[in-house]
Amino acid sequence: MSSESPVGTIVNWHEQALNCWQQGQYRKAVELYSQAIDAEPEVKSHYWHLGLMLLLQGEEAEAQATWLVALAEGESDEIDQWAAELMQVLETEADRQQALNNHQLAWVIRQHLREIFPENLTNLLHLIQLSAALEQLTGDEIREWNVIPVLEAFQGGVPVTLLSKTLEVVLDRLPPDKIAVEFTAACFQHLSATDALLQLLIAAGMKIAYTLRYPLLAAHLFEEYRKLDPDNLEVLWNLSVFYQKAQEYDLAIAVAQSHLALAEQTIEKTFSNKLLLRALVSAGGRWEESVAAIADHRQLLATLCAEQPVDLRSGYAVRLFNSPFYFPYFSDDLRQNRTIQNQVMQFCQRNVEQYASQRIAHYRQSRAASAKVTTSDRRLKVGYVSHCMLQHSVGWLARWLLQYHDRDQVDLHGYFIINRPGDYLNDWYLSQMEHTCRMGIDCPDNPHDLADRIYADDLDILIDLDSLTLDVTCEIMALKPAPVQATWLGWDAAGISTIDYFIADPYVLPDWAQEYYPETIWRLPNTYIAVDGFEVEVPTLRRDDLGVPADAIVYLSSQSGCKRHRDTVRLQMQILKQVPNSYFFIKGFADEKSIQEFFAHIAEEEGVNPDRLRFLANTAREAEHRANLAIADVVLDTYPYNGATTTLETLWMGIPLVTRVGEQFAARNSYTMLMNVGVKAGIAWTDAEYVEWGVRLGTDATLRQQIHWQLLQSRRTAPLWNAKQFTREMEQAYKEMCQRSK
Repeated sequence: MSSESPVGTIVNWHEQALNCWQQGQYRKAVELYSQAIDAEPEVKSHYWHLGLMLLLQGEEAEAQATWLVALAEGESDEIDQWAAELMQVLETEADRQQALNNHQLAWVIRQHLREIFPENLTNLLHLIQLSAALEQLTGDEIREWNVIPVLEAFQGGVPVTLLSKTLEVVLDRLPPDKIAVEFTAACFQHLSATDALLQLLIAAGMKIAYTLRYPLLAAHLFEEYRKLDPDNLEVLWNLSVFYQKAQEYDLAIAVAQSHLALAEQTIEKTFSNKLLLRALVSAGGRWEESVAAIADHRQLLATLCAEQPVDLRSGYAVRLFNSPFYFPYFSDDLRQNRTIQNQVMQFCQRNVEQYASQRIAHYRQSRAASAKVTTSDRRLKVGYVSHCMLQHSVGWLARWLLQYHDRDQVDLHGYFIINRPGDYLNDWYLSQMEHTCRMGIDCPDNPHDLADRIYADDLDILIDLDSLTLDVTCEIMALKPAPVQATWLGWDAAGISTIDYFIADPYVLPDWAQEYYPETIWRLPNTYIAVDGFEVEVPTLRRDDLGVPADAIVYLSSQSGCKRHRDTVRLQMQILKQVPNSYFFIKGFADEKSIQEFFAHIAEEEGVNPDRLRFLANTAREAEHRANLAIADVVLDTYPYNGATTTLETLWMGIPLVTRVGEQFAARNSYTMLMNVGVKAGIAWTDAEYVEWGVRLGTDATLRQQIHWQLLQSRRTAPLWNAKQFTREMEQAYKEMCQRSK
């Protein structure tokens, strides 16, 4: 049977129906195609179009019946031909509706196409994109449609552009689900490793790992790409970082070692060693390996600074910014650590000034031509840039400053490098800012575009809350988008020459420190941080649950694995040894096995039974963690990298603290906090004093009670707990900084 009829007749019927069709008169088109079928029942195209018109007016069952009845009338070779014709009709209309942004209707058409032709890969890929556009894409849909088996079995030429776009959509819009990894693996069977594909995967991995907080899923995606390009350094870099973020430390270390083995140039070896160092230190307890890696790192950075390459591409220069990050964890040597950090920052700055010379020149020239005068009757335009304005230590602490800013005096701008949907503190920060820019949402996901936005906002002063903790922020500050720039809170000063001030206080840096800082150290009158307190829930930890007697002395240290220095742990074991009936509770993010072996080994060396150690699991909520601090009699601080947020929480809960004071910023955080609550007991200036204070506080119940009472009383009067006063001091500092720049 032919699917054709005399040309003139077909044109007559079809032109009339098509006119109605294009005008949306589907009922009239149905009548015309029905008449055409009555007149020419052998012309199959009438059936295909009749069914389509029925579908467009919502009669889905009738449409499908029309097609199936027509298809059932032929022999197998005819059915194949007719099926191809029907497929073309439906695909053409689906494309037309999609071009008109009628996504729901296009989706319905493609669903029927899928039911008739379930292995049409092109249709399935379009269907996924339409579901994403309708914000209804789920892993269950992809499973139900058997997309992955179709992809895996597909032979011949796959529409690569369509496949790549669909993969991008799935990774961007699909809620975190292991089906995303399976779909990616199936796509990679038909795709080749390219820069464009890798950049797509990097963008997706960053979002999944950091915004959605599924780093292990991101790692699994990169494992699939690794099969395409096993020796790609960028792939290995991201894979190790994601494993470390997921606390899969052994895997993170193994991948970092693979990266290091492939590195050839000094710059690549520096990146590789930094990657390995990060994995080792974050795991905690891998002391000998970490010491060897930090020594190698110091030598690599010295070699790199001596070579002075000034033609690095942007990605290389930016990644170098936080390469000195881990030195303060190993040694309290302000002069040495700051010297090498400053050298690296100068090296990075020169490269930024080369590859971004036009942008930097534009900022400088425009600013010079339109210099404004800061007057007392104009609100100060203050910007805060950070990746931590969410549930993070910086987020918890900086919120008080935002809350107490005088809005009659300060116009607040917030620049968010990471945005986390559903994070209530992130939402709170967004609500506090009068002007916001979220990278990847309100401006492109590029630090240069964010810097342009900061420049366009014409700030008086930009405050960096990240310092060396994020390379992206370092690059933004190096571009100098604001006339006055300062670093506060996130870490020690970066050492970037375009940052004018580092906000400190009388205690957190020694008097002679300025010589080692390119930034001007701005010392606030009391403290560089103040909070009004912390939320505290009901405690969930009991001594009897941990096999510890009620009358025992409990020491506690709650820090991440990177702060566990061998020499300080040895001092802590010496304290434990001298205090009868004492136990040591250890808590913090680290590799459970390695950190337990690390502590147990040192305990045995110092003659302490490892049975006196207890390793606590991390809690899901900060307020629960703070409540559980009350289980401790004394908190033993880390050194050469003190606690910061953990110290504030300890003091707020009224628990005596022993801290070892050093030279560098990281070794003086707890010192300044104790001074700003008026408590000097527990401040040790030597290792011997650290042990002495630990033993004394463990054996003198009266002294512990006095300190506890003093800490609780300090809530009423101490600068550390007066965030409103602190905010006024910060605002005054901002004004003076801006005036000095004129």
